[in-house]
Amino acid sequence: MTKQERATRTRQTLIRSAAAVFERHGYAEARLVLISAGAGVSTGALHFHFENKAAVAEAVVAQASHGLRDMAGAIRCRADTALQALVDISHALAERLREDPVTRAGFRLSADGEPVVAPDLRGDWHRCVRELMEEAATAGALVEGVPREEAVAVTVAATAGFEVLGRHDPAWLSPYALTDFWRLLLPRLAAADALALIDPSGTGAAGLASACAARGAAVGAGASSRPASGA
Repeated sequence: MTKQERATRTRQTLIRSAAAVFERHGYAEARLVLISAGAGVSTGALHFHFENKAAVAEAVVAQASHGLRDMAGAIRCRADTALQALVDISHALAERLREDPVTRAGFRLSADGEPVVAPDLRGDWHRCVRELMEEAATAGALVEGVPREEAVAVTVAATAGFEVLGRHDPAWLSPYALTDFWRLLLPRLAAADALALIDPSGTGAAGLASACAARGAAVGAGASSRPASGA
């Protein structure tokens, strides 16, 4: 293994350890010694990669954001319609929140007002929902007269609520909970001909894109973000 490969692996291990610490303790109570210990390295090795705690937190949020953008893009390419893409992306997001500590910590850090200069994951999700809803409206897939901004607000509020509630009760992030939500909302949102083509439980594209994004984020984050001092 080359020096650069070791550095990339160490950095990735530190990010995942940091995600677990931030998720467990929050930003204010997180300690660099806990992050380095969780990664099995010294605090000196941590500082070789990250200047301070804020830099570690920013890396966690950036990796979560990168993975979610890749996931959403892959699903949109595979989905037949914008509304199916929206359903599929929400299912894939819930899966990432269930399975990936970096995604969970990224949302907590970016949504709870922590002093982290990094992407706003809820803001990214809001923009994603709005873009897909506008695409659906342009295609004539929405119920005539449905207030588009209200539809966006309801979707974002409900799905963001699943993330918050899921921190304490994983059942909120289950496929069944999200499927029930879409079964309730879609008849009020989608035109009859569009509704007949939408699977509220998601399609196979959601799971595949989520898995690909998880692998891509891990590789991309380590390869593209190097510390100023070297490694």
